[in-house]
Amino acid sequence: MDGLNDSVVSEFLLLGLSSSWETKVFLVLIFSLTYLGIILGNLFIVFLVIFDSHLHSPMYFLLTNLSFIDVGVASTTVPKMITDLLNEYKIISFQDCMTQICFIHIMGGVEMVLLIAMAFDRYTAICKPLHYLKIMNPKICVSFVITGWVTGFIHAMSQFAFIINLPFCGPNKIDSFYCDFPRIIKLACTDGAKFEFIVAANSGFMSLGTFFLLILSYIFILVTVWKRSSGDLSKAFVTLSAHITVVVLFFTPCIFLYVWPFPTSSIDKYLFIADFAITPILNPIIYALRNKDIKVAIKRLSKRGHYVRFC
Repeated sequence: MDGLNDSVVSEFLLLGLSSSWETKVFLVLIFSLTYLGIILGNLFIVFLVIFDSHLHSPMYFLLTNLSFIDVGVASTTVPKMITDLLNEYKIISFQDCMTQICFIHIMGGVEMVLLIAMAFDRYTAICKPLHYLKIMNPKICVSFVITGWVTGFIHAMSQFAFIINLPFCGPNKIDSFYCDFPRIIKLACTDGAKFEFIVAANSGFMSLGTFFLLILSYIFILVTVWKRSSGDLSKAFVTLSAHITVVVLFFTPCIFLYVWPFPTSSIDKYLFIADFAITPILNPIIYALRNKDIKVAIKRLSKRGHYVRFC
C-alpha cells in the first residue's frame, strides 16, 4: 500500500477499551477464552461437516462458510485487541489500519449475504419442502457464496477508494480498539461530510436493508408455519428466535454506527464487541450445536474415535 497516501500521519493511536489495569487483565482473560472458543467452535463445525457425509446438504454447506467467515471476522480485531490491552501505547500503522478496514467490510458483506442465504434455505425447507433439493441445488449454494464474496469486495472497495486518498495531517487518536471508516474520516484534514454520506449510503443502506429483509423472512416463515400447524408455533418460534437473536446482535452495532449520525461518543466500540466476539461464538451454538443432525454427527464421530482406539 506504499504510496497510496502522502499524508503526514503514518500511524494511528488506538485508545482501546479501558485504562484500569485490573479491568485490562480481566478483559484479556475473557477475550482470550472467547477467541479460543470462536476458533475451536467454528473450526470444529467446519471439520464435522466436511468429514461427515450425512451433513453434506445445502444448510450445512452454508453453515460451514458462515463458520469460516466468523473465524475471519474475529481474527481481524480480537487478537490485536488482546495484545493492545497489555500495551500502554496501542499503535497501528496507516497501512495496517486500512487493511483491517478492508477485511472487516469484505467479510462483513459476505456474512450478510450468507445470513440471507441461510434464511432463504430455512424458508425453502419449511414452506416448499417437496422442492427443497431442487431449489437449493449445489449450483445455487455455490452461487450464494460467490455472490457473498463479490458483494463484500465491492462493498469494501467502493468506500475504500474514497477514504484512502483523504489527507491525514492532524490528530491521530482513534477512540476505539479497531479501525473503521467513520472514525478515520473524523481525523481527516478536510471536510468529511460527503465521505460520511458515502459510508452511510453504502454501509448504512446495506446493514439496514439486510436486517429488515431477514426479519421479514423470519416473520413470513412463522406465519406460514402458523397457518399449516393450526396455530402451534412453539417449535418454530424456539428455533427462529435463536436465529433472530443472532441477527439482532450482529446488525444493531452496524445500524447504530452507519445509519445514525456519525458517533460523537465511544459507545459504538463497545457495541461492536458483539460483532467481533459475541456473535462469532454464538453462531456455532445457535446454528449447529443445538441442531439434532449435528448432535448425531458428534455421537458418530465419538463412536468412531472409540472404535479406532479399540482397534
